[in-house]
Amino acid sequence: MKKVILGSDKSGFELKEAIKEHLQAQGYEVEDCGTQDPDKPMPYFQVAPILAKKIQDKEYEKGILICGTGMGMAVVANKFKGVYAAVVENTYAAEKSRAINNANVVTMGGWITGSIVGCEIADTFLGTEFTQGLEPWRQEFLKDAYAKVEEIEDEIY
Repeated sequence: MKKVILGSDKSGFELKEAIKEHLQAQGYEVEDCGTQDPDKPMPYFQVAPILAKKIQDKEYEKGILICGTGMGMAVVANKFKGVYAAVVENTYAAEKSRAINNANVVTMGGWITGSIVGCEIADTFLGTEFTQGLEPWRQEFLKDAYAKVEEIEDEIY
């Protein structure tokens, strides 16, 4: 079964709910680690670490985080080794975040992205593999580049 983890703060709650419903309708097992009730919100700096740790521990391969702009979630999630969160506002960026950067978390802004586009972004992100659709020389370059990024991480962490 396909599975994904997602979470939001209050500002991303409506978009998160739309994406969650959309993914569940496609047969995804969805874990929601964020705000469950907009009257009792969790802030972005509490939600992002929950998701990031589950990506780090390999409970999930990919995750989706949503706050007002997507930026706060990305800043926090990227503090965790092995988590590569990309702020995405359209399907092209979602595709490239996976194909070029091998992002394993996509972040979106509930103040910026509507539910239809948000669902399309989620589909594109979840349906694209690292180096997919790229020329062989570029695939080799990006795989080498990704290994260098992991080396940099190992030096830091």
